[in-house]
Amino acid sequence: MRIDMVTLFPDMFAGPFGESITKRAVDKGILDIHFTNFRDYSFDKHRHVDDSPFGGGAGMVLKPEPLYRAVRDVLAKTPEHEGSRRVLIMDPSGPVFNQQKAKELAGCSQLVFICGHYEGFDERIYRLADEAISIGDFVLTGGELPAMVITDAVSRMLPGVLGDEDSAPTDSFYDGLLGFPQYTRPRDFEGMEVPEVLLSGDHAKIRQWRREQSLRKTLAKRPDLLKDVELSEKEQQFLAELSSQMQVE
Repeated sequence: MRIDMVTLFPDMFAGPFGESITKRAVDKGILDIHFTNFRDYSFDKHRHVDDSPFGGGAGMVLKPEPLYRAVRDVLAKTPEHEGSRRVLIMDPSGPVFNQQKAKELAGCSQLVFICGHYEGFDERIYRLADEAISIGDFVLTGGELPAMVITDAVSRMLPGVLGDEDSAPTDSFYDGLLGFPQYTRPRDFEGMEVPEVLLSGDHAKIRQWRREQSLRKTLAKRPDLLKDVELSEKEQQFLAELSSQMQVE
């Protein structure tokens, strides 16, 4: 997968993308990450990319010309991805990013991230993007951090990125539920013991226990997630009994 970051601050990505899973994905050739500084596409000698808003107001607004030139240049240089690319603008107006969107984007061959800064975008810039994406209802200085978060989540879905191919399906939110409890050595730590079922060697019972624990945890901490999860009749009954117990307690 090719990733293009259209940003004023490409050096911000050096740390996160130079370590851990993302770095390994780049080293393996699974991810191909490029950076385009749209200041280089400014028209004037001072390389301005922003200006004061028409109608007055605080802050500076990103101008359309540099971003249009930068994004169009990226697209022109990568025509082979045209049928399987998404141009994403990091913006609070978009739906909040989730695991389902990570899976969807992992099916693309190219993602182009438009990372804003300052007070916001000239409204005409939004036409460059296929969609806007937010990572939550809070204020950040720019779009670089959301772009890093989305890249990290998407890259985990790509074949060969994780050392263990079974790791991703056990992550929280992969199937819409919170993850089940995990344990490792020692078996007993300060009186806190590993559940016996995990030591039984019975893989069917372990799978059932893990699924039930995910359901239990999701019901207790994020019940809103359950409305989008496909549940068997037995699991629905299990949750109904759990819910009744919680109300009594």
